[in-house]
Amino acid sequence: MNAQELKKTLSSGLLSFPVTDFDAEGNFRPSTYADRLEWLAPYGATALFVAGGTGEFFSLTPADYSNVVKVAVDTCRGKVPILAGAGGPTRVAIAYAQEAERLGVQGILLMPHYLTEASQDGLVAHVEEVCKSIKIGVVIYNRNVCKLNAESLLKLADRCPNLIGFKDGVGDIESMVTIRRRLGDRFSYLGGLPTAEIFAAPYKAMGVPVYSSAVFNFIPKTAIEFYEAIKNDDFATSERLIDTFFLPYLEIRNKKAGYAVSIVKAGATIIGHDAGPVRAPLVDLNEEEREQLKALIVAQGPQ
Repeated sequence: MNAQELKKTLSSGLLSFPVTDFDAEGNFRPSTYADRLEWLAPYGATALFVAGGTGEFFSLTPADYSNVVKVAVDTCRGKVPILAGAGGPTRVAIAYAQEAERLGVQGILLMPHYLTEASQDGLVAHVEEVCKSIKIGVVIYNRNVCKLNAESLLKLADRCPNLIGFKDGVGDIESMVTIRRRLGDRFSYLGGLPTAEIFAAPYKAMGVPVYSSAVFNFIPKTAIEFYEAIKNDDFATSERLIDTFFLPYLEIRNKKAGYAVSIVKAGATIIGHDAGPVRAPLVDLNEEEREQLKALIVAQGPQ
């Protein structure tokens, strides 16, 4: 799959970010990770993003990263496209991106660099260097210290043919509308705010109909049902699911910083696909919170 084919693939359908399996000691557990991917693949996600934010990229060692990506590529070959996260300082991001390309992924999700603020010119240089270090498609994750404006994206679109996607994790409506109107169909556009379902309808109205679903990790049938409702303007279904699941879910998720990942791992464990604990600096849900989440999941019926 070349970069333009990947762009077409990412322009429709539901995307998801599998959690990364750890054992009780916090070590990568490849066997259950492979089982997870095999379980999720038939539900119909357009692509899976491994070692991403929900996959705890920020806590993986380089060896972990290689193992996670290899298991994903080997497990999902011929079933669903795999994109791998890459981020951190420019040369570190390049090393991750090149390793993922070597292992056979179809694309890269370029996550923010580490810690320091940067000018738009600096961000452009960062993205350009990563894109030019590999041949596969790249999706830029607009979030945190890496917030690109329309002018910067126009420069990158001209310089980097394999930069094929823009994932927004900021939620600035003015900026998103400007980018969408200025860049047109040059990119595929992905909604990437935490619990993206809450923002799916307004993002669709801005010309961003595709988003990544974290809850696909534990309620895949419901996640697909919600996506189809948004796609088909089935407001009765989407509003019912927002009221009965997503808003109560947010009440749990918002109790602690980092719970956007922790709650997904808890959900996977509740439904019988244990992903193990999160790694520090994240913390797991407490027992009361897990019981609240379990009640929400059970109410959605069999998955």
